[in-house]
Amino acid sequence: MPGFKPLISYVTGLLLLAGSAAAAVSEHELGNGMKVIVKVDSRAPVVVTQVWYKVGSSYEPDGITGISHALEHMMFKGTRDVAPGEFSRRIAALGGNQNAFTGRDYTAYFETLAAEHLDTALELEADRMRNLVLDADEFAKEIEVVKEERRLRTEDRPSGMVYEQFNAVAWRASPYRNPVIGWMNDLDNMTIDDLADWYRRWYAPNNATLVVVGDVDPAEVKRLADKYFGAFEREDLTPPKPAAEPKQTGETRVEVRVPAKQPYLVMGFKTPKIGWAEQEWEPYALYVASSVLDGGSSARLARKLVRGSGIAASAGASYGAYGRLPGMFLLDGTPTDEHSVAEVEQALRSEVERLRTELIDEAELKRVVTQAVASKVYEADSLFNQAMEIGVLETVGLDWRLIEKEIDALKAVTPEQVRDVAQRYLINENLTVATLVPLPMDQKAPRAAVTGGRHGS
Repeated sequence: MPGFKPLISYVTGLLLLAGSAAAAVSEHELGNGMKVIVKVDSRAPVVVTQVWYKVGSSYEPDGITGISHALEHMMFKGTRDVAPGEFSRRIAALGGNQNAFTGRDYTAYFETLAAEHLDTALELEADRMRNLVLDADEFAKEIEVVKEERRLRTEDRPSGMVYEQFNAVAWRASPYRNPVIGWMNDLDNMTIDDLADWYRRWYAPNNATLVVVGDVDPAEVKRLADKYFGAFEREDLTPPKPAAEPKQTGETRVEVRVPAKQPYLVMGFKTPKIGWAEQEWEPYALYVASSVLDGGSSARLARKLVRGSGIAASAGASYGAYGRLPGMFLLDGTPTDEHSVAEVEQALRSEVERLRTELIDEAELKRVVTQAVASKVYEADSLFNQAMEIGVLETVGLDWRLIEKEIDALKAVTPEQVRDVAQRYLINENLTVATLVPLPMDQKAPRAAVTGGRHGS
């Protein structure tokens, strides 16, 4: 949802606490093409393992949207040697925790446990990479859990409906137009054969990256990876055909009329990401622009729209620099009771116009860089986030070494560059606006939730 802090902040890592990241990270590729990346952090006898597959909702053709997420659920339903639910029970018995998540560009599975139990985590992950049992009866139950998840997260949540419709009209060709959880009609018509084909196609060693972070010996991790994953044969991978987004030629608008307590607004400008920009500095300048608007209580939106004029009960901006495909610079806002969503939209437009016409001052630029450095220090305390930063970058087709360059790239951004990207990308020709028009709240009793397993997102 718009309003969360950008992915570039979410996937930051260890620079300041351990010196150069490169010195702590080692890479290895198994004979079957599976990549193994190990980062040593010995502050506690703990390890995080993450297996990343290069497949998510942006890989899905029309008719089977949501299949990556549905398969994620089924990955906990057992293999030829591990009974349904046993994976989770074995990790819990060792004092660990595990789960999974699905995004637009990836599906990932993870465990956090004592370093002495790394062997067990890798054995279990390797087993379900190629030996999953897809049972029709289990699937019939689990797809109902997925559909209920969709109802709770989107259909019964007004802001979720707005964001889903926003993406659906903003993107003409990009697969980012489809929700990660899938359209309900596709979930209704999904079959166990669809899942079996998807599993066979994408869950292959040469489409996966194993990331291990913690109190480990890299040589031992490589030995275990080769022991458990090395015998699997690589698959012939056919990447999805490119779906280039056509140039937008005018502002797009959509209204969503659903029962809700208050109106809501989402605005998005199509923007490049790292690897798609004409100039390498452009994504970093866009990140600075988003942080000038929404980077804490002293940022412009909080200072002017929320505390100042009181037009907005909340207002945010976000930009993610990392992704498989180009994305958006997002703004969102909720008006206070005394003001309208139109007033919030105009106020957000005014702040964007200010970025296009005025140079940000050095104090604002310094604040953004200082916050980014602080974020790195904070994220370095989490083994999970250290693994996330590596996994995301590798899986979307970038290099984890970009982590090393992030702070220097932000420090190099100039006020003129921030104005330049605002003038080039934050324009009406790139803009989509979605507004929630509240209808009277439905007074029907809430539906009973479907019971069943729940993993990831």
